[in-house]
Amino acid sequence: MERYDVVIVGSGPAGLGAAFELLARRPASSILVLDKNEFSSGGLRNDCKMNFTWPIGFPEHCWTEAQAASYLARVEAFLEPSILPKRNLDVYGRRAEKIGVRLLEIRQAHLGTDGGLELIKRLVARLAALGAALSLGERALSLDASARVLTTEKRELAYGNLVVAPGRGGFDFLRELMTEAGVEYRDNVVDVGLRIETRQEHYPIVRDYYDPKFLFPKKTRTFCTNSGAAHVVQERYEGPEGELWYSVNGHAWSGSRPANGLVNFAMLKTVTLTEPLASGQDYARMLGRQAALLGGGKPIMQRVGDFRLGKRSFRESFSGDLYDFEPTLPSATPGDIGLCAPAKVMRALWSAMKSLDTVVPGLLHPSTIMYYPEIKLYANRPAFQDEHFRALPGLYLVGDGAGTSRGITAAWAAGLRAADGILAGS
Repeated sequence: MERYDVVIVGSGPAGLGAAFELLARRPASSILVLDKNEFSSGGLRNDCKMNFTWPIGFPEHCWTEAQAASYLARVEAFLEPSILPKRNLDVYGRRAEKIGVRLLEIRQAHLGTDGGLELIKRLVARLAALGAALSLGERALSLDASARVLTTEKRELAYGNLVVAPGRGGFDFLRELMTEAGVEYRDNVVDVGLRIETRQEHYPIVRDYYDPKFLFPKKTRTFCTNSGAAHVVQERYEGPEGELWYSVNGHAWSGSRPANGLVNFAMLKTVTLTEPLASGQDYARMLGRQAALLGGGKPIMQRVGDFRLGKRSFRESFSGDLYDFEPTLPSATPGDIGLCAPAKVMRALWSAMKSLDTVVPGLLHPSTIMYYPEIKLYANRPAFQDEHFRALPGLYLVGDGAGTSRGITAAWAAGLRAADGILAGS
């Protein structure tokens, strides 16, 4: 049986952050990084948008402002981002404040999807040069936490410490692993919403602030704005019984590609399930499958003009007249989002969109497209034994899938916190 000082499951920012920190401070360590995909995965592949200001990305149940600031400084020193300029925020901020909306001023960097892929290549090569072993395309299956043995589809691995950082896509895997290992956790929060796509002239704030962060009443917010060479994509999820469903997401290429004049962003509502306590993951899967049922196995898209008239969108009437741009996710099915989105969620989202149209007039142009569903699965809340995200002796759970972060920089910071714990012998 092979043995490593540290095995890291997941090669996204949380896993990479832990690996680099361990090798920087203990170069002789034997470290193995696994990923079920044939490539390094995680948020760095998806538009590579990074935020460097509290509280964006840092769940407040496991981070204080002081902790986040300290770790963000370390993340920034390693990644050396180029911070984007911002303009005219006082104008938008005053408009927002008048109607009970907050505009957060965040230090941001953006590499684009292509820039993120280049960064990943450099990071993986650098990690290998430092002596880490990487095994891409190897899926972790089960864990014997008491014996400190991880079983993959290819072998059994003994370890001194195990860092599990599967990201949002590994949410269900992590839930099964925690159940198997006897780690207590809660899974009762999920973000549900829309991906909005419109012409940049209808959302001109992006010329001044690349990814504007608005907070609305009813736990609703904007998230992950993309502009320039921007496009909408679908992400595939598979349930425990093999059932498939899709969530939408947004990407943008770097400035090296021609701009298409479009912008997209998420409008999300946080749903917290209470008594009777239900699984956020199961609820999200149910919503995703319901949308897939009505969309013929695909996400649903609807023009704002049709939604306001209370009618569904049809493919043959999806362009022309005021509907003056083609959707960047043409495989989505024109339909009626109101038939599958929960009414309470849709009311909160529509109320937020109307408020945003007051702050940035033009958003609710009839041609604006709403894609549904956009679901973020980072609601696991393990019961940690210490501040370093240790769930059991020798077992650390970090990243979006473990509920310790919501985005690239916070995930990297969570990996650093786990590495600090390992190095301190916690």
